Amino acid sequence: MRSFSYIYPMQKNVYLVYFLTMLAVSFWGISYVWMKVVFEYYGPITTMFLRLTLSSIFLFSMLGLLGKSEKIQKNDYLSFVWLSLFSPFFYFIGESFGLHLVSPTIAAVIIATIPVFTPFLGYVAFGEKLTKLNILGFFISFIGVLIMVLDFEFRFSASPRGVLLLFFAVISALINILFLKKLAMKYSSATIIKTQNLLGAIFFLPLFLIFDYRDFIVTRPSADAIWALLKLAIFASTLAFMFYTIAVRNIGVARTSIFANLIPVCTAIFSFFLLGEKIDASKILGIIIVISGLMLTQMARLRKKKKTIINPPPAG
Repeated sequence: MRSFSYIYPMQKNVYLVYFLTMLAVSFWGISYVWMKVVFEYYGPITTMFLRLTLSSIFLFSMLGLLGKSEKIQKNDYLSFVWLSLFSPFFYFIGESFGLHLVSPTIAAVIIATIPVFTPFLGYVAFGEKLTKLNILGFFISFIGVLIMVLDFEFRFSASPRGVLLLFFAVISALINILFLKKLAMKYSSATIIKTQNLLGAIFFLPLFLIFDYRDFIVTRPSADAIWALLKLAIFASTLAFMFYTIAVRNIGVARTSIFANLIPVCTAIFSFFLLGEKIDASKILGIIIVISGLMLTQMARLRKKKKTIINPPPAG
């Protein structure tokens, strides 16, 4: 995967890399709050169509000005279509409609389990080895999610349909990885992101015209809603991915993923202060348990990486 070094040449400035990583995590964390603000005026379909369209315009304009546009080869067209179908289209359908039914904190915690499921995808699709820490981390995170969505009598305190939609988003993101792994070897992250967002907007366009257009033309959103939509497009759907990619290129996937585990914490904090969401003991406990499970899965990656460095495989 090519880097954004032409934008931020910072291999030697590790502190700036960590700062940008925290910015990406913060943008993704607060994005659930911004979406709730936009949902007061627009439904999930309109929100995602506008968010992806604005992000595409921003990225195409920026890369055009920098002269860094890449041409996609014809034999990769279908792969990009499948990539964009699962994410952002299917992913955002699950995430947006799920967030419409549950609190931002619960949504962020469920979406944060994607790294927990990733090793299982690697095992099924690529024959990658599963470690005991991977399996233990999965069960711990799953228990944490249950604590957050069930009450003390084991009844759903959150919408079951909302929870299922969010797990649909998780599954979509995992399938997306299968196509992303191939394309990331040939194209820069900027090219992949702008193409995904453009195709995602095209996928959402028919749904927008059929279900939401009439309401859209008569709705007069507040300045806060318009500003939240712009922040979703620019900060959450564009800059956060760029900053995260910079981090992956400079400090590695495993270390960057550990920072990403803080997204639910950021969401809980922003939701508390900006939306007045009640963060009770069960949510706090659930967040701690889920993040503990996530950390275990990342420890497995770090150990594997360390072992590879200390005992490199024989050449040839």
